[in-house]
Amino acid sequence: MRPWALGRKNWLVAGSLRIGQRAANIMPLIQSVKLNRLDPYAYLSDVLKRLPTLKVTQIEELLPHRWKPNSN
Repeated sequence: MRPWALGRKNWLVAGSLRIGQRAANIMPLIQSVKLNRLDPYAYLSDVLKRLPTLKVTQIEELLPHRWKPNSN
């Protein structure tokens, strides 16, 4: 809870409404990654590399609870 309370004042000056909305979209994903005991950097790095080549039907494989690191 403490990081959220400390960040609350910082997020008030995110820079613009758009940046605040982007942060609000990504934060739950990062928290979900942490709850699944994954490294957020490794997860995001792998997902962002795979995303452009995935088919729409494969998107669910990238969810934090189903993600497996790329074997390459």
